[in-house]
Amino acid sequence: MNILRRRLAFTAIAAALVAGTQAARAEPVQVQWWHAMSGTLGERVDELVKKFNASQQKYVVVATYKGNYDDVINGTIAAYRAKRAPQMVQIYERGFMTMMLSDAVLPVQDFMTQRHYQIDWKDFVGPVAGFYSYKGKLQAMPFNSSSPILWYNKTHFEKAGFAKPAQTWGELEKQLYTIKQKGISACGTVLPGDYHWSYLENYSAINDLPYATKANGYKGLDTEFVYNKTMVVQQVGRMKKWLDDGVMEIAGQGANPEQLFASGRCSTLLASTAAHGNIERLAKIDWSATYLPWEQGKTPKNSTIGGASIWVLKGSKPAEYEATAAFLDFLAKPDTQVWWHKVTGYVPLTDKAYQIAKMEGYYKDHPTREIAILQLGRGTPTENSLGFHFGNFTQTMFAQREEVDAVFAGKKQPQAAMDSAVQRGNEVLRQFEKLNKGKY
Repeated sequence: MNILRRRLAFTAIAAALVAGTQAARAEPVQVQWWHAMSGTLGERVDELVKKFNASQQKYVVVATYKGNYDDVINGTIAAYRAKRAPQMVQIYERGFMTMMLSDAVLPVQDFMTQRHYQIDWKDFVGPVAGFYSYKGKLQAMPFNSSSPILWYNKTHFEKAGFAKPAQTWGELEKQLYTIKQKGISACGTVLPGDYHWSYLENYSAINDLPYATKANGYKGLDTEFVYNKTMVVQQVGRMKKWLDDGVMEIAGQGANPEQLFASGRCSTLLASTAAHGNIERLAKIDWSATYLPWEQGKTPKNSTIGGASIWVLKGSKPAEYEATAAFLDFLAKPDTQVWWHKVTGYVPLTDKAYQIAKMEGYYKDHPTREIAILQLGRGTPTENSLGFHFGNFTQTMFAQREEVDAVFAGKKQPQAAMDSAVQRGNEVLRQFEKLNKGKY
């Protein structure tokens, strides 16, 4: 009897040892994350993933660059249909409505709560959380959020007799013409590649101008563009005049707007706060940055966000979702947010992270890193400055850009171009409304 018991005990111990060895040899659960970050920002994404993978042994995140934002969303749609989609995908803010109503995603706040992660969702900064929420819950995990700011060459402005750029568009225009006329720089400003974001969309938000009905789409899919009835038309005319007079320059082949500013060729640039990394690396000038201008007589409102968030896609295994949730929880931690903010220039996504950076004295040494944060939180948002919730927003933007480019080429007048842009954009909105009727 004793021999039998010893044999059973030995067998149990051996089984436990084998199980332990197998567990020790078990491969970590691997999940895929597709993103659109290239260059310096792509390097920061790689660092971020390495930090997470090194922080534990159960999971491995594989981050893969899939091209620009349009490439990523198009590739994601194709992969999902083919049942080869990743667990996570970074989608730009313009794709919010398309993703949310696609039936291909798991709302992130519910996803994390179901897996018992205690994230303080109320700590996410208002403009960011408000944009990515529906019915009070975050649909995607905010990741890289930004806002455009005005970068300027301090030496150029000082030589022209100005301490810094003026706050209003009219006065800034006078400064840029003075800089040009005195031969201080080859051009007063360079046209951003994403000028629709800074010169038209954020222009509307900051000046409290309606871009579309239904609170810019927040209150219904039956929204309609109306920016052809606002000062946006005047703004397009201003840009055309600057180009014609040589005050504004378009980056040619082999150069980009940031390079033209950082080299000292152009005195100003409207670009994302996330340009900090490139400008700090490239600049051979004494530069600074400030808020976007507004129109005379207006009380400036908050700017709106750009950038992207991370969506969780349907169709993965439970273990893969556990790995996904662990990574998203890692992203939401204040320490991670502070690090990401410092190495990229993107705004911290939580109030805790912002307060940590502030208490560390970070903004005393890096004052331009705080501009976008303060600009996003300025005043009380109105229906005109909440942001933009439009279906197929990229398509409507391309139509608008084609019309603005026609103005730049002298083929259309600003009013006719904006009338056409609105008409074309509204046709896209009606198609999206019909396709998603009853979902929003």
